[in-house]
Amino acid sequence: MTNPTPPSTTELEAAAFRRLVQHLRERTDVQNIDLMNLAGFCRNCLSRWYREGAAEQGLTLTDPEAREIVYGMPYKDWQAKYQKEATPAQKEAFAEADKTAHKAH
Repeated sequence: MTNPTPPSTTELEAAAFRRLVQHLRERTDVQNIDLMNLAGFCRNCLSRWYREGAAEQGLTLTDPEAREIVYGMPYKDWQAKYQKEATPAQKEAFAEADKTAHKAH
C-alpha cells in the first residue's frame, strides 16, 4: 500500500467523515443511546468533535450549528421527528457503560 501524502490523507479523512455523517442521517432508526451503548459515541459526540476541530482552527461554531451539520437539520427538529423514548434496557445499558465515554450528554 502506498501511504497517502498529508493533503491526500486529509481529503480521505474528510471523505470518510462525510460518508459517516450521511450514513447517520439515513439511519434515523438508530437512536443515539444505541450508538452510545454499542460504540461509545453518538451524533452529539460527533458534532462536539466537529465544533472542537473548528475551534482548533480558530473558527467559532455553536453547539446548535455543529449539530445541524451532523443531523442535517436543527437538533430539536430531529428529536421531534425521530427520537424515541429509551427503553428500560437501553437506559440500564447506558448506566452501566463507562461514564467517561458519556461526557456532555
